Amino acid sequence: MESPNSTINLQDRDFTLLRGLFESRIMTSAHTAAIYFDGSKEAAKKRLQKLKAAGLITERKRRVNEPSVLFLTRKGFSLLECEKLLSEFPRLSATAFEKRANVSALTIRHELEVMDVKAAFYSALKNSDTFSIAEFSTWPRLHEFKAHRRGYDSAEILVKPDGFIRIHEKEKDGGVSEHTFFLEVDRSTETQATLVNRAACYLDYYKSGGFAVRNGVSRSAYKDFPFRVLIVLKNAERRNNSAEGLLQNNPPILTQTYLSTFEQVMADPTKEIWIRPVDYRKALKATRFIESKSSGTYRRQAQREELVEEKIRRMGLFDAV
Repeated sequence: MESPNSTINLQDRDFTLLRGLFESRIMTSAHTAAIYFDGSKEAAKKRLQKLKAAGLITERKRRVNEPSVLFLTRKGFSLLECEKLLSEFPRLSATAFEKRANVSALTIRHELEVMDVKAAFYSALKNSDTFSIAEFSTWPRLHEFKAHRRGYDSAEILVKPDGFIRIHEKEKDGGVSEHTFFLEVDRSTETQATLVNRAACYLDYYKSGGFAVRNGVSRSAYKDFPFRVLIVLKNAERRNNSAEGLLQNNPPILTQTYLSTFEQVMADPTKEIWIRPVDYRKALKATRFIESKSSGTYRRQAQREELVEEKIRRMGLFDAV
């Protein structure tokens, strides 16, 4: 198809990329290479130049040392609407689209980190014959939900996930099974209490049957719709603090939440890099570090970090529990 007022011959991949950019709001050329061009940066660069020339995408203003950040133009948005490629998304007016696309400087770093994680998943699975990404959504509004945290008042808490992931696995008998995850990418400004509260809300969403209802069945069938919560943290120390906080929750969150570091996820999110609170507890069993109560003043515990690295069991993303 030839786009109005341009000489570009649009391909299916172009529409997929433009649609992805509509959902994510922003991404870098490195993200597009990993997600849409099988990791080929040169192929991505050439195609992006043509899409820019056609006026379908453009770049944010940036400093010299900052990466190029792409976003969809109003023309690109109109094209997707004309092609009826946005029917499954919330309907936006042109004005609402432009407002949403105007990502503030306060949130752009976090959203790019979420896209870094998404790109890492695509890079890790691009050559897999067994696993394929069926969905990787980074628009919180699409998968937001309300939940309660046990032990607090009855007020509902609105949770907006950083990501929602469905990965298909080909079975030996020719069937297909599905792995479902919610993604949280740690903001360095978030407190440990905030992370624990969100994890508790995910547990309620599962056990109350909220996610089952989202999938079109009754609440009583919640066990048929399990999911895991992947929390990506800045470093191992913050990961361990989070594991400790999850153990101290009432009730403790033992196995639903998987924790790792940003560095490890960037290398390969499918490998044995994930720890669960239950495994953290086992690694520190009978030591002075396990579930230590805060005195109000945080002190670093280098020996604790060494013990965890030495003894803890690490999970692969698809390991059977």
